[in-house]
Amino acid sequence: MLKSNAMKFVFKVVLLVAFAGISFGQNPLAQKIYETERAFEKAVAEKGMNAGFIEFLTADGILFQPDVLNGRKAWQERPRSPASLTWNPIWIEVSSNGALAYSVGNGVFKPKGKDDTTEYYSHYLSIWRREPSGDYRAVLDVGIDHEKPPVTVTEWKSPTVSGNEKLQNSAGDHSVNFYSAIESAGSARAYKAFLAADAILMRDGHLPFIGKKAALDHLDAEKPLIKFAKRKTFSEAGDIAWVTSGYSINDKTGAEIERGNFIQVWKLRNGKWQIAADVLAPVLKKEK
Repeated sequence: MLKSNAMKFVFKVVLLVAFAGISFGQNPLAQKIYETERAFEKAVAEKGMNAGFIEFLTADGILFQPDVLNGRKAWQERPRSPASLTWNPIWIEVSSNGALAYSVGNGVFKPKGKDDTTEYYSHYLSIWRREPSGDYRAVLDVGIDHEKPPVTVTEWKSPTVSGNEKLQNSAGDHSVNFYSAIESAGSARAYKAFLAADAILMRDGHLPFIGKKAALDHLDAEKPLIKFAKRKTFSEAGDIAWVTSGYSINDKTGAEIERGNFIQVWKLRNGKWQIAADVLAPVLKKEK
């Protein structure tokens, strides 16, 4: 019990340090995303996973299972799932014009339903788009699996920073510079130059690395030889943008050890586009 309590304390301290220096407030649009998340979870609980996801994904919304799929079509074609999925957001950020948002949270999956004692733990990234109706729907949903966390964070936060000045150069121009830096300077240096202070790095098999320092410590330890493909999907609205395409990781001999799809959220902070969230969703992953 003492060890468990100590782990919980450390985990909470890490979260506090990661978000230190960032002002938080009650953003009405972030609150609307939170309420949409709650309605989404309720729909999954009451109508089943298939119907819930079909209702809350956009018509062009994508999932990674493990490769890119149209979300609605995938759930329409899949047999009805008896599984239980519960989750809660811990971080929500909305673009200055309200058109785009993203949320990060933790989840618990029970394959046989809510009374199942078998549980799988995850964190997810969802990207939300405001539809003509004014409602938000998920245009992308991706998750990483990991061991049971020492503590489940239930509070959610949202920065009050918004309405940043619009630069002439888009997030796309900055992302190209980042991918070039990856190839020329290596992943650690490239991420150091482009990660936001409150960035969230998500890697399968690991709890999220929350905050720039935690992310850089992981990258420095792993030293991944990563290569990003040219962007496949890119969307920008106000001071938030997101991009997804393929990636590969090689070992020191040049042999491919992992490939899949990456998802990045970029945000404009203090006149500079920075990486807010970075997820690798593997399609192939070889054991080391």
